[in-house]
Order: sequence, then C-alpha cells, then structure tokens
Amino acid sequence: MTNPALGWKRMTWPVAASALLIATFAAMAIFGPHFLGLGNDIDPAARLEAPDAAHWFGTDSVGRDIFVRTISGSRNSLWVGVVTAVATLVVGGALGLLAGYFRAADAVLMRISDGLMAIPSVLLAIAMVSVLGSGLGTVILAITVPEVPRTARLMRSVVLTLRELPFVAAAVSVGSSTAKILFRHVIPNAVGALTVQATFVCASAVLSEAVLSFLGVGTPPDVPSWGNVMASGRQYFQVAPWIILFPGAFLSLVVLSINILGDHLREVADPRLKKRLA
Repeated sequence: MTNPALGWKRMTWPVAASALLIATFAAMAIFGPHFLGLGNDIDPAARLEAPDAAHWFGTDSVGRDIFVRTISGSRNSLWVGVVTAVATLVVGGALGLLAGYFRAADAVLMRISDGLMAIPSVLLAIAMVSVLGSGLGTVILAITVPEVPRTARLMRSVVLTLRELPFVAAAVSVGSSTAKILFRHVIPNAVGALTVQATFVCASAVLSEAVLSFLGVGTPPDVPSWGNVMASGRQYFQVAPWIILFPGAFLSLVVLSINILGDHLREVADPRLKKRLA
C-alpha cells in the first residue's frame, strides 16, 4: 500500500497554497462571527460606499459592511459544504456498499439512483426548498439528496472491483461473516476513493448553496452567506460591483483550493495514477 505521508511530503506549491487557504478560510469561518458579528447592522447614511479605510469591501444598498458580511458568511457557506460532504459520504457510501456487494439490492438501489440523477440537481434543490421552506438545514438536505446517487455509484464500482480480489475471496472461503468482510476488508480499501469524492462534493455544495441563495431560495437574508451577499448586489452591479466582487472572489478561491486538494488526494490514493504522472 502507498504511504500517504510520502504524498504530503511531495506537495507542489499550488497544493501547499490551497491547503493554507483552506485553513485560513476555516479559521475565518470559526472565529470571524465572534469578533465581527453577522454584519446585519443597517446604516442608510453609508449606503453603496466604495471600499475605503472604514469599510474595506465597501457597503451594500442599506449600508451593511460587505467585509463583515463576507467574513461572517464564510461560516454558513463552508458549513453547508462540510456537512453535505459528510452526509453524502455516509449515506451514499452505505447505499453503494449494499448495491455493490449484494446483487439483490443492486437493481433496486441503482434504478432509484438513476431516477434521481435524471432530475437536474438545481431544480430538485429548488423544489425541496419550496416545499420544506428556507433555512440552513433545508439547504443542506436539498443539496445532499442529488449528490448521494453519484457517491453511491462510485462506491458501488469500487466494491464491485474489491469483491473480486483474492483477499476478499480468501476471506469468503474461510467462512468469515459478511459483516467482517465488509468492515475489515472492503470499507478500509474504499476509504481513499470516498475521501477524494468528499472533497469534490464539498466544493460542489459550496457552489450550489451560493446558487440557491443567489436565486433567493437558499439561506435567509439575515443569515449571511456568500450567495445571498452577492444576491444583495445584483441590482446595483453597475454602480457598486464590489458587493458581488469580493464574496465572489472568496467563493472562487475556496472552490479552487478544495478542487486542487482533491486532485492531490486522488494522486496519493491511486498509486497507478501517481506512477503515470511521474
């Protein structure tokens, strides 16, 4: 097996920079709202002010500080990404494990997955938010449901490969229980692929939350996130582009960093890919 520590020692500068950016965004999400607040204070006298020493990122149409709202909004945006990735990993991984190892469950679970994947994810998320109401929990659920089938299909393909390998066949031949085979042999060897998938799901979830909030069906306006901060400036883009520019730049940086880190994890987890790249 490949030693993951070797992969981290060979990080290129884009990967190292991405890891540093993600750590910075995480610290900003954890501590930002405690020190700066949520940025919901209205100051009509300071509406649509350009970036200056008093307001580093300028203000919006009601005088709210864009810097404070961008920093505070990182918590909800990143929280949606992390929780969606974990939920998708657990639910999709479990369904894919069942579908890949038990042939009877395969036909049923995969047909349900095909049906969900046939519906555009944004439309499905909008429909769920419209039925269940807006809120952070609803947004997470609405983004998780379309992502589960993709993770389930990935896990199924990994399990189908693993179940044919000699060490699994040997475990079956000596009479090991199904639970022991799954938890001792199959799941540990599938963790690498699932971890890589989780990074891409996290990046996709952050983008999806921004899209839903920008369309007005995501988090409420009084709960700042990068999506609804940008949404508050779409009518004023020509006169106050900074309302969209700064949270949009933060959104792009975090998604790019997660994707670069995910690519590096894929190289570390797949020794064959690493050999081809070398």
